[in-house]
Amino acid sequence: MDYKYYNKKIDDLYEEFSSNYNGLNDNKVIENRKKYGENILDDKKSKSVLRIFFEQFSDILVIVLIFSAIISMITGGVESAIVIFFVLILNASIGTIQYKKSEKSLSSLKKIAGRNSIVLRNGKEQIVKSSEVVVGDILVLKSGDIVNGDARIIEDNNLEVDESSLTGESISVLKNSHLIEEKELVISECTNIVFSGTMITNGVGKAIIYAVGGNTEIGKIALAINETKDEKTPLEESLDSFSKYLALGIILICIGVFILNVYRNMKILDALMFAVALAVAAIPEALSTIVTIVLAIGTQKMAQEKAIVKQLKAVEGLGCVNVICTDKTGTLTENKMRVDKLVINRNVYLKEEIDKNDIASKLLLINAILCNNSSIDSMSTEGAVLKISESVDIEYIRKKYIRLSEIPFDSTRKIMSTLNFYEGKNIVFTKGGLDEVLNRCNYYLEYGSKRVIDKGYVYDIKQSLKRLSEKGLRVISFAYKEVNKKNISFVDEDNLIFLGLVGIIDPPKKEAKEAIKDTYTAHIKPVMITGDHKITALAIAKDIGIYKDGDLIVTGNELSKMDDNTLDNVVENVSVYARVTPNDKLRITNSWQRKNKIVAFVGDGVNDAPAIKKANIGISMGINGTEVSKEASSIILMDDNYSTIIKAIRNGRNIYDNIQNAIKFLISGNAAAIIAVVYTSLLALPIPFADVHLLFINLLTDSLPAIAIGMEPMKKDLIKQKPRRSSEFLVSKKVLFKIIIEGLLIAFFTILSYYMGLKVNSSCAKTCVFLTLCSARLFHGFNCRGEKSIFSEKIKNKAMYISFVLGMVMLNIVIFVPKLHSVFKIWPLSNEQILYAYIYSLVPTVLIQLGLLIKEKYIRMRTK
Repeated sequence: MDYKYYNKKIDDLYEEFSSNYNGLNDNKVIENRKKYGENILDDKKSKSVLRIFFEQFSDILVIVLIFSAIISMITGGVESAIVIFFVLILNASIGTIQYKKSEKSLSSLKKIAGRNSIVLRNGKEQIVKSSEVVVGDILVLKSGDIVNGDARIIEDNNLEVDESSLTGESISVLKNSHLIEEKELVISECTNIVFSGTMITNGVGKAIIYAVGGNTEIGKIALAINETKDEKTPLEESLDSFSKYLALGIILICIGVFILNVYRNMKILDALMFAVALAVAAIPEALSTIVTIVLAIGTQKMAQEKAIVKQLKAVEGLGCVNVICTDKTGTLTENKMRVDKLVINRNVYLKEEIDKNDIASKLLLINAILCNNSSIDSMSTEGAVLKISESVDIEYIRKKYIRLSEIPFDSTRKIMSTLNFYEGKNIVFTKGGLDEVLNRCNYYLEYGSKRVIDKGYVYDIKQSLKRLSEKGLRVISFAYKEVNKKNISFVDEDNLIFLGLVGIIDPPKKEAKEAIKDTYTAHIKPVMITGDHKITALAIAKDIGIYKDGDLIVTGNELSKMDDNTLDNVVENVSVYARVTPNDKLRITNSWQRKNKIVAFVGDGVNDAPAIKKANIGISMGINGTEVSKEASSIILMDDNYSTIIKAIRNGRNIYDNIQNAIKFLISGNAAAIIAVVYTSLLALPIPFADVHLLFINLLTDSLPAIAIGMEPMKKDLIKQKPRRSSEFLVSKKVLFKIIIEGLLIAFFTILSYYMGLKVNSSCAKTCVFLTLCSARLFHGFNCRGEKSIFSEKIKNKAMYISFVLGMVMLNIVIFVPKLHSVFKIWPLSNEQILYAYIYSLVPTVLIQLGLLIKEKYIRMRTK
């Protein structure tokens, strides 16, 4: 079943679904429910919490750690195993919670069709639950109703439908029961069909249901959401790749150390125990926890700026977004139709500028109220027309100038007329499309005088129409005449007096222009995707700065004729898509992703949900967004402000830099420990660490400074940087080079401290190494906070100071409290040894900071 029922005769539909004008009988309701299904959306079976929890342990680093923890328990290292398992369980719990939070898209779709419906059964109107609506039911449509099923209209009277949640078109669509003979139409062109989940904004009508549940257009969107796999963010992909390489390297090193120690006649169990301890020390098991904490801190900052993050890892993904595909209606525009311009007496006015004492202006305002069946609260086109004169009491005007007769709007004639008793006369008020109204006019009213329409006037008015249309306005024209009768017919719509035009627009949001400008500053391409007409879309895109000279604009029909290869060839040159379907949005997103671009898709409607979910970063609107779009997204903008996306991108870039710096800190410090172990193993020297030393280093000097680095404040020029490539390795060559140099530097001075202690004995050497490496890593945290030296940039990160002081206090308690010496296997050091250990730990940081300072001065000299 599909929406191509628009080109079938109503009698044929009655026959196909065993129905008639009076609706189904009780037996046919049961038969059709069995034959065509129920009006519900089937949810795919979700994973159990237990399965989701255990899937969190599939990472290679986690597997290595679990193996290490098991060996530790077997060989007596219970404390170490407990710590490892605690961290892993914490990480798995956080991951499970995040997964379950993001598993609600389809349940929201169910809510859309959750209201009751009025149907004809056995010739009588009945109120039934939406789930009880069946194919063949005659649906009774009234203003304010939500449509529960796809249906072909069989009767209409001024019927208007808001389809923006499905098609993205902001203007309510006029509907009728006329047969459409075209073979290929997009959803937005099906004027004799109403779709499930849309809302009746004006008029009344009846329609025969031809699709329910999963066979409706909204049901197909539900299926698309189910079948769309969540795209991994760049951080997830980088962490996966990084973890594999890191795990492989650590395993090889530990195997080598194990073999060397066995070769040196160390007991196999002791050699295995030390290799496991080294693996635990080398693997930054706190990495995923630190990343989660840093991301969580980032989400708090974003929440303060009105962006709610549902999936933590989506935060940093914003940092490498290349393309922002955004819906127009409700995202870039207000989704509130209003009168923007009026053309009266050949002049263009703003609504506030018209002279209400001018006869033509006064009659046009009265026409807008009397020749109108809408209410002031309506979001339809007619509702917008009513608001031309907001200071007028509309109900009072309608009661004062009573309606005597009416010719309803007809999609073929494209005009509407009413007869009202106005100022002691019977006046016909007419409104509609310009061509249709102007062709029925012989005169026009100009500054109170009635003049004959000539070619010059027609040219002037059509030029005004062109200018308004090019600005994205929908134009309605108005006319009137006096008659001596109390009922009017079609003949009374001729020989009219033309009054003027009204241009209606869904205006861009005030902040949209500046936000788009910032998007280009961030080296990101904005793309507007809308269900509106091409002219309207282009006008809005030009106004807010999305469309640039030389860009392409593609319609849904043009897109349907392109295969994927053709689309891929032009996608980078297209800045505007008009008259698109939900599937088109999905194709556009896929095309960008085939170009290896990181895509953020921004939308608020049901029609946006599949693309929002498919995009690398899905973003929905919090105020005007549908529940479906919110649940499909990873980020919700609580202020519906496009500029909030730019703030979020800035945050995302900062978070990624902080995570990368934290990793640099963790790996360079761990590298120093590994180098020291390999060095002593190769030279057949005593092992430089006790097992408990490695555990202490992991718990204290890994986590606290790394978390503090992750809280580093944002740099001012961050938004001007280009997005990083999605394929960029988490530890780039540049970062890897720094890790090696800094790791060697710390290791060199740690080994010097080792030799100092070795003059006494191996226990003293281990304690000297423990003190030097711990304090060196605490100092090293200041090196990893950014690219600038602490001598040229003031440290504003209070967390850095707190982590350093806390680490130093804990370290010195272990070193100076004798009762703890046996627990942590500490040899009492002399004051001279302690002093030298601290000097050895400080020197690497001094050298690194001097290097940064020299680099900064060199860069400044080159820029001059």
